[in-house]
Amino acid sequence: MEAKAIARYLRVTPMKARRVVDLVRGKQANEALAILKFAQQGAADPVYKVLASAVSNARDKADREGLAFNEEELFVSEAFVDEGPTMKRYQPRAQGRAFEIKKRTSHVTVVVATDEDQEGGTN
Repeated sequence: MEAKAIARYLRVTPMKARRVVDLVRGKQANEALAILKFAQQGAADPVYKVLASAVSNARDKADREGLAFNEEELFVSEAFVDEGPTMKRYQPRAQGRAFEIKKRTSHVTVVVATDEDQEGGTN
């Protein structure tokens, strides 16, 4: 079983979010949530929420399909960060000049799956 969660327009730069996502890619879902809970980076909190949402989506999907759900079997099969739109702001500088500030946004996608999905996809 596979479930996905996406958070769009997060106010964190994609480069910083990618460093956090790289910590949990391929790990068990419970282990990844524990890593994100105690990670020092500011982007860890939004990524934690996306991963928790993906686990919850997997639980709901299993209930709808009548499958047995075991959270211990879930792992992060895909996790990536795409760049969202950049907000452009201006800061006044000396002698009437303006300095452009780019406030970047991110789209974070996390896919969790069970081991059966991984084994079935390689055939």
